Amino acid sequence: MSTPRSHRGILFVGHGSRDAQAIAEVHRFVDAYREAHPERRVGLGFVELTAPALPEALDALASEVEEVLVVPLFLFTAKHVKNDIPLALATARENHPGVRFLAVKAFGVHPDLAQLAFERTQARTGPLSAQDAARTVVVMLGRGSSDPDANGDFCKLTRLYAEGRGFAQVQPAFVGIAKPSLEEALEWVARARPERILVAPYLLFTGVLLQKIHAQVALFAERYPWLRAEVAPHLADGSMSPLVQHVDRRIEEALAGGVPLPCDGCQYRVPLAGLQQNVGGLKALLWSIRHRETHTQAAPHPHAHRAMEKHVLVCGNADCAERGSVALIEALRRKLKEVGKARTVRITRTACMGRCGEGPTVAVYPDGIWYRGVTEADARELVDEHLVGDRLVSRLVDNIMQ
Repeated sequence: MSTPRSHRGILFVGHGSRDAQAIAEVHRFVDAYREAHPERRVGLGFVELTAPALPEALDALASEVEEVLVVPLFLFTAKHVKNDIPLALATARENHPGVRFLAVKAFGVHPDLAQLAFERTQARTGPLSAQDAARTVVVMLGRGSSDPDANGDFCKLTRLYAEGRGFAQVQPAFVGIAKPSLEEALEWVARARPERILVAPYLLFTGVLLQKIHAQVALFAERYPWLRAEVAPHLADGSMSPLVQHVDRRIEEALAGGVPLPCDGCQYRVPLAGLQQNVGGLKALLWSIRHRETHTQAAPHPHAHRAMEKHVLVCGNADCAERGSVALIEALRRKLKEVGKARTVRITRTACMGRCGEGPTVAVYPDGIWYRGVTEADARELVDEHLVGDRLVSRLVDNIMQ
């Protein structure tokens, strides 16, 4: 006897990540939602990098229920929400004509989310007096997007956060893609010489970006030791209840017939300044297909080889070759093979590296160390000291690229 279908299922859609802790946090949110709504059938899928992929997750849930509500775990409405989810929904509707699919809005701009961000900053600072707040600058840090719609919403959310808090300044900034960057924003606010700078990552879940933020703030603190610079918890770093309640609000809006996607600021539907070429469904479709294919290929997969530790670039252009770079390359490869590093340190002969007259030029990444005047006789020392021992060969260093 077949199992009767449930009426409604909730499918959460995350971005996906190579960071296991980030995915664990997404699951922790979904578990919190299940606990709050044990009567609902709940699924989870990802746009990229993590299984199950959105189309497979949609098929799985649609085979069990009569109605699927797709809930993006995205803070703002950008390309994934505008393109990838609608395309996956269109396919799912064709494959499951008897199932009703409903798209729910992204988290978006809401005073409760601004309040949640403030509570997360308070978790770092504790209650601030009016005087302490007036001496504190907050750098509100968003993910950053090539979609002006999403960046605009982030700035609006930042303004909601700032209203009535009494901070000396609340400066919006972005981890990547959009400007100002975190580094630029920190340099700006440092000129005002506040007592305290608080970086508030407006990110839903943890991940590699958060690690990058902590590293950047630590570097800033080294450069400006007289300023107190700290990083506040991100949104999911604490009780999940506020996030679950906000999702409930968005689901109720969708069930009441609310518009699932805002079109007024969409670059694919409205000719925004500088982005007029993006208008039109075909362009949006092509962008989404290209993005999905390239990122699927970048997803974590089992490796038949060990991860590369260092990449050594050796100039093989005419000037360096005449000075012995070809023999140097062979010597480096032989030595690496002797010490068992041939599979984890790659030697690449390059075109001109712009140091003619000073070569042979060698650059070691990810360390960013450039050497000059390196000869075949230096190969052993370079391998033993730098490529194996992680100690610079100072007498040969030309530059350190940060």
